[in-house]
Amino acid sequence: MDTSPHPFITQPHRTLIRLSIPVLFSLTAEPITALVDTAFISSLGVVPLAALGVGTTALSSLFWMFNFLGVGAQTEIAQLFGGGKEDQAGGILSLSLLLSLLAGFLLLLVISPISDWLAGLLGASGAVQTYAARYIQIRLFGAPAVLLTLTISGALRGIQDMRTPLWIALGVNGMNILLDWFLIFGIGPFPALGVGGSALASTISQWLGALVGLRVVMGKIKPSSSFQLTQTMKILQIGRDMFIRTGMLNLFLIYTTRAANQISPNAGAAHQVLRQMWVFTALALDAFAATVQSLVGYFIGRESVPNAKYVVRVALVWSLGTGLILSGLMAAGQGLVLQYLVPASAVAAFLPAWLVSTLSQPLNSIAFLTDGVHLGTGDYGFLRNAVLISSLIGILGLWTLERSGTGTLYWIWILIAFWIILRGSFGMLRIWPGVGKSVFHSR
Repeated sequence: MDTSPHPFITQPHRTLIRLSIPVLFSLTAEPITALVDTAFISSLGVVPLAALGVGTTALSSLFWMFNFLGVGAQTEIAQLFGGGKEDQAGGILSLSLLLSLLAGFLLLLVISPISDWLAGLLGASGAVQTYAARYIQIRLFGAPAVLLTLTISGALRGIQDMRTPLWIALGVNGMNILLDWFLIFGIGPFPALGVGGSALASTISQWLGALVGLRVVMGKIKPSSSFQLTQTMKILQIGRDMFIRTGMLNLFLIYTTRAANQISPNAGAAHQVLRQMWVFTALALDAFAATVQSLVGYFIGRESVPNAKYVVRVALVWSLGTGLILSGLMAAGQGLVLQYLVPASAVAAFLPAWLVSTLSQPLNSIAFLTDGVHLGTGDYGFLRNAVLISSLIGILGLWTLERSGTGTLYWIWILIAFWIILRGSFGMLRIWPGVGKSVFHSR
């Protein structure tokens, strides 16, 4: 095993930032594209915008259910490289890619026939439901590509190659924006497809990105078909815990979208803008979480828990600072968001909820960072239980709000902030003092 010190030990802040910046840009590339989609579709009216919100919520939730493939690959490969077992990484890569491809085609076959029902489940009806169902059906053809790209990015980050996923993300999303312009509005020989054009642009771009990513990752981590049964079982166990965790997380977020759409189309449209901005800021904060996951995984692989805990202390300072900066940027940018993203009829519903989302950014930073820490240690069961408890409490609050008949978008976002507080509190207690069977206990 290589016993030379990791760069983080000698230059912790510089190393954290050097690794996190490419992750930041790669993670925020997609929500930036989603904001462009939102701006393009917003010009078509409230109904197409609400349909886009329903469609993107449904698909991001479905794709997110399988994020364990990328998460598992990243942690397992990081720990193998930390432990000097690079030769075993190829088996993990091959297994994860195979499972990604199978899961993507399964989503296409199972969800496409029920897309109209799924849109209705999220509170859509009439023209909103029709547009949303069509959007979902088209985007599902890109499902295998989306899951492959998640796995490829996770594997590359596992070996602390943060730059390659950035170039893949920039290529995919740049192509997406370009195709959006042609396919949504219809330019030259291209027909104006509206919401369906946005879906088609995403699907084409995702497949191009996945094919390029496959070629690159196989050049850096030699794939192997000789993965062991224990590796297969471990990935499946990770999948079980993360599937439950992600399922509950998505159930809560889906319920917020349903609750907003039940209030009114204007509330649904305002919630779509808020949700896209929340995703954008969340992924910006997740840049530190993804970097911490790789660094903590590396040191856990080396059986160096004190160094793993040192990573957490350094990253927490940077993450909290970023959360405060995001709050300031959101406050300063409110006018631009209103001008370019929010229909005039939805402004009254939007503004109070926007204030809650703005003030909650430092809370988000703690929750997301601790998620990255526990992913790096492979503490999947804890993450499952923490989100399960937090989401059940949040869902109960939403149900109570819905039953009262007096709910507003403001109170929906108050509950989202409370949900984040619970998750962050659980995550911090697992590190300090290290409650339960934590690797950080008494270290």
